[in-house]
Amino acid sequence: MKKTILITGTSSGIGKATVMYFQKVGWNVIATMRHPEKEKDLRDSNNLKILQLDVTDIESIRKAVNDGIKHFGSIDVLVNNAAYNLTGCFEGGQPEQVQSLYDVDVFGVMNVTREIIPHFRENKSGTIINITSLGGRIGMPLGSFYASAKFAIEGFSESVRFELSKLGIKVKLVEPGAIKTNFADNTIIVRKNDVPSYEETIEKRLAAYEKRRATLSDPVVVSKVIYKAATDNNNRLRYLAGSDAKLFWRVRTLLPFGMFSKILKRMAG
Repeated sequence: MKKTILITGTSSGIGKATVMYFQKVGWNVIATMRHPEKEKDLRDSNNLKILQLDVTDIESIRKAVNDGIKHFGSIDVLVNNAAYNLTGCFEGGQPEQVQSLYDVDVFGVMNVTREIIPHFRENKSGTIINITSLGGRIGMPLGSFYASAKFAIEGFSESVRFELSKLGIKVKLVEPGAIKTNFADNTIIVRKNDVPSYEETIEKRLAAYEKRRATLSDPVVVSKVIYKAATDNNNRLRYLAGSDAKLFWRVRTLLPFGMFSKILKRMAG
């Protein structure tokens, strides 16, 4: 029997690339997004079902999970991919901005996971793959909001897998580096205009990113890593995705923290 995967945040970037990749290798795919009526590239087919799902809306999650199970008979893998980025100086961030970020990037992951567990528990099998980031392992300059959210998902995943493993459910983390998507374009940049030093640092950081944009990994690189995590049948927790993520983490593990921090400070301008 074909296996079925449910993916959140599939309207663009890594999510859309992962839908296409799993379709290509013969899986049934449940592609979920907040506004399916705006989708132009993906179409319902024998092995693809597009459903509305907002990770901040419990009823929409419940309906999408139930409709997906009804359509394909079962779900084998959940990919929690929906997320966005809030970057910039911490002092400039408003509480409602941080709350909104956490509602999607942290509580959204927990919301969807909570709804899929009973189905996996009943089947005594299932895999939950949470997409975090290299920023879930390393606190990057001007990344206090995003890093704290991704660190939270890393901790959540590392802990909850113990209770779920006894039920036959695996939990895995895929940690991309910088990927060539519109993720950066959709990033909300927090500024503190009455403190000029913040503005200078932000502009230098953005300029450094723009210089690297052409060399970023394609989203399909992450899709292949997600496929590996979904199919390798082991209890490995973390999977880095992208050459820059692997290189950066290797440098982090080899260098003393003080020396590595100097590199990060230079990145911060």
